[in-house]
Amino acid sequence: MTDKLKPLREKIDSIDAQILDLLNQRAQVAQEVGHVKAETNAPVFRPEREAQVLRGVAERNPGPLGDKEVQSIFREIMSSCRALERRVTVAYLGPAGTFSEQAVYAQFGTAVEGLPCPSIDEVFRATEAGTADFGVVPVENSSEGAINRTLDLLLTTPCLISGEVAIAVHHSLMSKTGTMDGVTVICAHSQALAQCQAWLNQNYPNIERRAVASNAEAARMAGDDPAIAAIASELAGNMYGLGVVKGHIQDDPHNRTRFAVIGKLETGPSGSDHTSLVLAVPNKAGAVYQLLAPLATHGVSMTRFESRPARMGTWEYYFYVDIEGHVHNPAVAKALAELKDNAAFFKVLGSYPTSLT
Repeated sequence: MTDKLKPLREKIDSIDAQILDLLNQRAQVAQEVGHVKAETNAPVFRPEREAQVLRGVAERNPGPLGDKEVQSIFREIMSSCRALERRVTVAYLGPAGTFSEQAVYAQFGTAVEGLPCPSIDEVFRATEAGTADFGVVPVENSSEGAINRTLDLLLTTPCLISGEVAIAVHHSLMSKTGTMDGVTVICAHSQALAQCQAWLNQNYPNIERRAVASNAEAARMAGDDPAIAAIASELAGNMYGLGVVKGHIQDDPHNRTRFAVIGKLETGPSGSDHTSLVLAVPNKAGAVYQLLAPLATHGVSMTRFESRPARMGTWEYYFYVDIEGHVHNPAVAKALAELKDNAAFFKVLGSYPTSLT
């Protein structure tokens, strides 16, 4: 076997040397790009450009590596090259080990400076203040729907949505001992408790459930107290020395959460984009239908429609709408102009590349 492996290993070593040389050539060109950007004060991170690169490598990929695997490799290459210009700081709902942190790396790669925040409000605050270049916040879950606090903050923030990323959410029940012996309370974020409600009702109906700021915070608490079990990712469990009682306890096996990337960057067209809006209409019959009619008129597809109370003491609502296309697309621009004329309130939250995940 050694005689057969030796020439193959030598071939791999030769290819690796070529890859290393090409990677450093790419890094040198990226540094030159950084110098040009510095002269014009252009942003280091361009979501539309990186989305185009990742789509391009998938389209050209002949295999045997899968498209997602190739995109993952190139995302890290771009992340490392970007860091040669400047390491981007990204705020997220912490502590370390949350699904929000995973979303950061899924969007930016690992060559970034993560800034864990104790709440979604603090993610917005850090991004608005410039403490972080970008923030990553959960927007909606495939089984539990919208994250209402995020929607409320998007209404008032000066930040724009400049990207989106969706990740699979697999919850594990964990404790310090890896068993439920002596456990009197199960802690997790309220969304995680809701996403595992049926499983918990069937298996541990009599144990108290307590909502905390994040799943990673629950894991940290469980690491300090054997009477606490946590629902969190296994990554968080490993960070805090927990043993898995039961994995994949989410009620929906295909459970996913979509995150928005917020910042001060106005993202250009990438070729496959979404635009997010907040709208309100006068309180009269047919107002919502009339408001949205320009989308159909100009052939613009609506992919999401969510309502939230206006909180002004009356039965009035804000409508959160996602559409296909970029604000610079002619059909989208015409539809939005008509929407604005018909709306009692109109705000573009941002145009951004469609999630690749």
